[in-house]
Amino acid sequence: MQLHDVLTIADNAISGNRDKPATAIVHDSADARVIVFRIDPGQAVALHKSTSTVMLSVLRGSGIISGPVAGTVADHEAQVGTVAVYEPGELHGMHSDTATFIVMATITPRPGARPDASHA
Repeated sequence: MQLHDVLTIADNAISGNRDKPATAIVHDSADARVIVFRIDPGQAVALHKSTSTVMLSVLRGSGIISGPVAGTVADHEAQVGTVAVYEPGELHGMHSDTATFIVMATITPRPGARPDASHA
């Protein structure tokens, strides 16, 4: 078993660019990758797709998560306890306008683990 203090990892994460969220890999295996994002006001993770299933869990603060609803990408207010699940190929992203937003992304299987990963 491995235990991780995700909030401390997020608090200590470093961004290479102050305009982009800080990120840290919490866990990485062939089965899953877990990444924590610390998104400060004005920062965003741009809309993108994955060949894997992506689950976003809000751990601290509130912000906006984006994803498809009825064929159109829409923004949704997310707060502690919100979990959003994106199927492979669905656009997803997140941003914060007012407060620091801590989000944990669980990506299964790990990116690159599927044979069709070259299409990502």
